Amino acid sequence: MKITTLGIDLAKSVFQLHGVDPDGVVVLQKKLRRGAVLDFLGKLDPCLIGMEACATSHYWAREIAVLGHDVRLIPP
Repeated sequence: MKITTLGIDLAKSVFQLHGVDPDGVVVLQKKLRRGAVLDFLGKLDPCLIGMEACATSHYWAREIAVLGHDVRLIPP
């Protein structure tokens, strides 16, 4: 499973992840609790991650970028 782009929907306690491969085929749809997100992303190869800009997105972008991913914030 090669994920090139991952979208994350941030929420209070459960985050939704949606990943696609280089051809745009969906290869991942997952719900993760807040505490498991960094562990899960740490095991993935570096990829492009998009998140909607919100109050906590800058914190999450910094934490995820430390893991080697390219994080982009999308205006709401």
